[in-house]
Amino acid sequence: MEARERTELEAAVFRTLVQHLREHNEVQNIDLMILAGFCRNCLSKWYKAAAEDRGIAMDDGEAREIIYGMPYAEWKKRYDKEATPEQLAAYAKRQARESADK
Repeated sequence: MEARERTELEAAVFRTLVQHLREHNEVQNIDLMILAGFCRNCLSKWYKAAAEDRGIAMDDGEAREIIYGMPYAEWKKRYDKEATPEQLAAYAKRQARESADK
């Protein structure tokens, strides 16, 4: 496989992942962090970093809007829920495991 083809496939997969996350707004970011170790905000930070690596100016709000499909404040208002004590405990446990693994 040529590098260009690989990049095109990776871009298509990324777009599919972002669309999937947009369609499944019932999945909270904390759930993603607990299970996968990343969330929509992580994706937006990685997107912004990739843009900046290529000399493209982008602020956090622009990157988040690309990932969320709307301004972050609007997404939070529509879909974000307060983390439960169980979610917070599971997240703390994951962070502790990650720290121990380093």
